[in-house]
Amino acid sequence: MKVAITRIGNSRGIRIPKPILEQAHITDEVDLTVEHDRIVLRSVMSLRHGWSEQFQKMNERGDDLLLEPDSCPSEWEKEEWEW
Repeated sequence: MKVAITRIGNSRGIRIPKPILEQAHITDEVDLTVEHDRIVLRSVMSLRHGWSEQFQKMNERGDDLLLEPDSCPSEWEKEEWEW
């Protein structure tokens, strides 16, 4: 797809059609690099993107239990330790 390059002060910009942004999962920020003779835009996602929804699904399935019960505090730790 060809798009026009627009002047923005001393810089240049392009308008990216909404369907392309959606397809590439681009919202407010991109990673911009130059590879050989190409300008490459990549979507930037939070490292924990989607975790909240996945934890909710785990909870609904009852799959959010502690896997290592021995890692729980001992009785002494529960009673003597001040948080």
